[in-house]
Amino acid sequence: MPSDDVYDLFQNGTRLLEGRDFHAAAVPLRRARDLEPDKTSIREALGRALFGSQRYAEAAAEFEAIVERAPTNDYALFCLGRSLQQLGRHQEARKPLALACCLRPERKDYRLYRDRSRDQAA
Repeated sequence: MPSDDVYDLFQNGTRLLEGRDFHAAAVPLRRARDLEPDKTSIREALGRALFGSQRYAEAAAEFEAIVERAPTNDYALFCLGRSLQQLGRHQEARKPLALACCLRPERKDYRLYRDRSRDQAA
């Protein structure tokens, strides 16, 4: 499949994601990811669609793949932590949420969820 088809899949998935049609967005984004597994932008959009579809384990896997490639991606760390929280894995969520806070200390939402995870893990 030519790369412009991957681009079309990504654009279609992103459009559906922006329209909050998370289940539908996951379909073209998953296909795009399978064709270009190293593209973190595709994986981020897919992770967001999966999170919105309440498929938290799958979302966590996508965000973890991004963090492996880009360990200073604060948004991927935050989303990984949030996915783990939704799975009830608060102890595991603490590290990525704390790292996201260190990278972007001005983000109040990062601090809020970091603190919630710390409290839930205690």
